[in-house]
Amino acid sequence: KRRGSEINLPKFKELGIEFIHGDIRDQSDLMSIGKEFDVFIEASAEPSIHAGVNEDPSYLINTNLMGTVNCLNFARKFCKKMIFLSTSRVYSIPEMVNIPLKETESRLVVDLEKSLPKGVTEKGISESFSVEKFRSLYGSTKLCSELIIQEYCHSFNMDIIINRCGVIAGAGQFGKVDQGVFTLWVANHYFNKSLKYTGFGGTGKQVRDLLHPKDLYNGLNLQINSTTSLSGQIFNLGGGNNVSTSLLELTKICQEITDNKINIDCIPETNPLDIPLYVTDYSRAESVLGWKPEISV
Repeated sequence: KRRGSEINLPKFKELGIEFIHGDIRDQSDLMSIGKEFDVFIEASAEPSIHAGVNEDPSYLINTNLMGTVNCLNFARKFCKKMIFLSTSRVYSIPEMVNIPLKETESRLVVDLEKSLPKGVTEKGISESFSVEKFRSLYGSTKLCSELIIQEYCHSFNMDIIINRCGVIAGAGQFGKVDQGVFTLWVANHYFNKSLKYTGFGGTGKQVRDLLHPKDLYNGLNLQINSTTSLSGQIFNLGGGNNVSTSLLELTKICQEITDNKINIDCIPETNPLDIPLYVTDYSRAESVLGWKPEISV
């Protein structure tokens, strides 16, 4: 649905990947495929954190929640082994905003000298961090999908692993301000278009970790052979501290790579859905799967 994604289709064809045009909101589109698969990777979503806030949320809910139910019903019939790509945005925004932070020259960091909430260490945010309070309409649809998936695992003996991914960024992605902003940051530097540091004083010091698609692919490959023993379980997959960046730091990287210096405005006001920092603690994936990200920012 997203403009630009169709540019990837010729590359798929070159690699022998079959593309079927359909809509996961329509159960018949899925069922009409009518053949069995070794593994089903459910990566479909309306991924914007702001989706549904200023418009009817039906598209968001029908895509992210009912779409997952349709995918589950398809997988139940044609493929018992499934991997679901969820999001770090299932974690509660109030708790995220209240993580004690301190400001350095180029970014915000967790203040390890203060009392930290459950699920937060010097490594980042783990799977045990709170999901109890509001987390955005987008995050809630993904969390609801996680809960339904675990019920399908139990009720229908399906093998499904859930991954809460940090920011996935790499070639083939088409970024926007509300989703994929790191890809957009690179593109706008390359094409000499302006940008804005938005929120948290307009300094650009808010931080995310990044996950390259190749690192994600490596993680999924490790999981594919372990779905039965790990069915219904949740893993945080993300870049961690070593593959994290603030927008301010990313600006410097983009300037070095593109040799372009663009105009960047500042908007101090913070949207209530924005968070100052998210860094993935992927210790569980490293311990259980032997996985860790390899590709730098």
